[in-house]
Amino acid sequence: MCGRFTLTHPTEALARLFAAVPANDLPEGPRYNICPTQQVAAVTSEAGLRRLRPMRWGFLPAWYRTPSDGPLLINARSDTIAAKPAFRAAARERRCLIPASGFYEWTTEDGRKLPWYITRTDGAPMAFAGIWQVWDKGEAPVASCAIVTTEANAAMARIHDRMPVILEPADWALWLGEAGHGAAALMRPAAEGVLSAWRVDPAVNSNRAQGPDLIAPVAA
Repeated sequence: MCGRFTLTHPTEALARLFAAVPANDLPEGPRYNICPTQQVAAVTSEAGLRRLRPMRWGFLPAWYRTPSDGPLLINARSDTIAAKPAFRAAARERRCLIPASGFYEWTTEDGRKLPWYITRTDGAPMAFAGIWQVWDKGEAPVASCAIVTTEANAAMARIHDRMPVILEPADWALWLGEAGHGAAALMRPAAEGVLSAWRVDPAVNSNRAQGPDLIAPVAA
């Protein structure tokens, strides 16, 4: 799964990387502890135009009467996404990329939750596979999203049994619906060697914690 992540790359660099027009109301960075229900940056493609826009991390199904009317849907499992009523239309029609610099996962030792930071070995931004839709039951429409997850690769399995679907640049157009059909084949674990992981300070266990010290390595 993915329950916290970071985005420390500048908006201008992300807009160039994804060839997307940035919105004026994107969350300010750098951000070292992005939590569910907060605003995140997402890349969408509509009518031939890519946009880098803010969205609520926590997918809101059309039948929710309020944002808290049901479970908090921050992740969508790749093996059930096409069948789940909450996700299946978005999986077909509204896929997005969610930029990240890295993400956190936890192991448990002697009853303590010990955080790990996972990032690309090459230092490039990640592109999580995501789905999105606009929820319109409130005072104003809310664009909301979820991160697609899959089984962990061998390296990640030491930490957790699932991981976000991380898309390579050559696959972005297919996931966004710009290059025809076949996006389902992209919902697979990252190749071995793409990611690096290290232990970080348990300070990140607090959703109020911020700052670059959160991703600094500590002794395992």
